[in-house]
Amino acid sequence: MNFTRADGKRRVVVTGGGMLTALGDDWPEAFKTLQSYKNCIKYMKDWERFERMNTRLACPYEKDLPSYPRKKIRGMGRVALLSLVSTERALKMAGFLKEDGDVVDELKNGRTGIAYGSCMGSMDSIIDLAAMMIENDATRIDSQTYIKCMPQTCAANISVYYQLRGRIITTNTACASGSQAIGYAYEAIANGMQDMMLAGGAEELCPPDAGCFDAMGATAILNTTPELEPKPFDKDRDGLVIGEGAGTLILEDMEHAVKRDAKIYAEVVGFGSNADGTHITSPNSDMMAACLQLAVDNAQIPAEKIAYVNAHGTSTHHGDIAETNGTFKVFNRAVPISSTKSYIGHTLGACGCVEAWLTINMMNEGWFHPTLNLTNVDPDCGPLDYIKGEGREIKADYVMSNNFAFGGINTSLIFGRI
Repeated sequence: MNFTRADGKRRVVVTGGGMLTALGDDWPEAFKTLQSYKNCIKYMKDWERFERMNTRLACPYEKDLPSYPRKKIRGMGRVALLSLVSTERALKMAGFLKEDGDVVDELKNGRTGIAYGSCMGSMDSIIDLAAMMIENDATRIDSQTYIKCMPQTCAANISVYYQLRGRIITTNTACASGSQAIGYAYEAIANGMQDMMLAGGAEELCPPDAGCFDAMGATAILNTTPELEPKPFDKDRDGLVIGEGAGTLILEDMEHAVKRDAKIYAEVVGFGSNADGTHITSPNSDMMAACLQLAVDNAQIPAEKIAYVNAHGTSTHHGDIAETNGTFKVFNRAVPISSTKSYIGHTLGACGCVEAWLTINMMNEGWFHPTLNLTNVDPDCGPLDYIKGEGREIKADYVMSNNFAFGGINTSLIFGRI
C-alpha cells in the first residue's frame, strides 16, 4: 500500500467520528432520522419574550449530557461540553480511549494535536462579563468566566482534558469553523507536523445568534409550521433556522493507522480555503468557485469523479444562489447535491464537521439524503441535480462537503472511499 500521495505528502485518513445533534448521537441513529424525511426543527416558546425578533424556530440538542468530574470541566461552558462529548465518542470509535476515560499514552507525546472552533464561547459567561459594565459590579465574574467564553474554549479545554501536547489550531471562523478545522488538521498531518489530529467544531444554542440573523432579515419566520422550515434552494424559502450540536473527527497518518490495524472510514483527499475579500456578509460566487477548485486541485482528481456535494445550503436567498452557481462553475454539470441544514438547521461552528461526518457515512452507505421542503427549485440557483423528495442511492468514490462563512471565508473538503 502506498502511504504517500503523488505530491510526496502523507496520506491522511479518518479513523473515528463523534457527533451530537438533534439527528442523533451516532451514524445509525442519524441514518434512521435522515430516512424518516422529517426535520428536527422546534418552536421555541421561551423565545416569545424577545420583542422585535421575528423567528421562534430553532433546533436544540435536547438530551442530557454525560456527567464528568467537576474539577475537570469547571472551565467548560455548554459549547465546550458539547465538544468534549463528541470528541469522547470519536476517540472511542478510533480505539484511543481507555476504560477509565483517559486516552492512550501515545496521544500525549506531542505528535497529536487539536484543531477546533466555534463562533464564540458560552453566552452565560459573556453575560456575566457584560454585567460588570452594566451593573458596575464584578461579583458575577470568577476565575473560570473568561475560560468559558474565550473563543478558543473548545480547543483549549479538550487539549487540557486529554493532556494533548501537540499543536492547537483554533478556527473561530463562524460557519466555516468545523470544516476549516478538518482542513488545517489534514494539512498538519500531510506535511508531517503531526501524526494525528482531533478536528471539529461545536455551537451551543443561544437566542442572540438567531437575533443577529433575524436583524439581517435572514431567518425563517413561518413559526407555526416548523416542519416546513428551512427550505434550502426553494424559490419560496424565507430564511435559515439556528441549530445546536458538535462534531469531531479523528484524523491520522495513513501509515500509522494501518500499522495499528485501525478501521478507516475515509481518506481526506482534498481541501481548499480562501477569502472573498469583497464583503463581510454578502457571498461572492466566483470566490466560492475558486475555493472548490482549490480542493479539486489539491485532491488531484478531475471534478467529474466527485459523485455528490453536501452543500452549505443555509436557505438564504443570496447564499443559495451564490453557492449553487459557484458549484456549477466548477463541475459544469448537474452534480447531485443536498443540504443537511434542511433537517437540523444551521449549527454554525459545528456544521462543517457534522456535515462532513454525515457525508462520509453516506458515501460508505451508498445512500444520500434529500433536501427537505424543496418543492420548486429557485430558477436563479445553479442547474444542479437537487436531491429532493426521497434519498438517492449513489455509488460514490469521492464526495465533497462545502461551507461558507461571514467574513467571506470559504472552505471545501473532498473525501475518498478506502
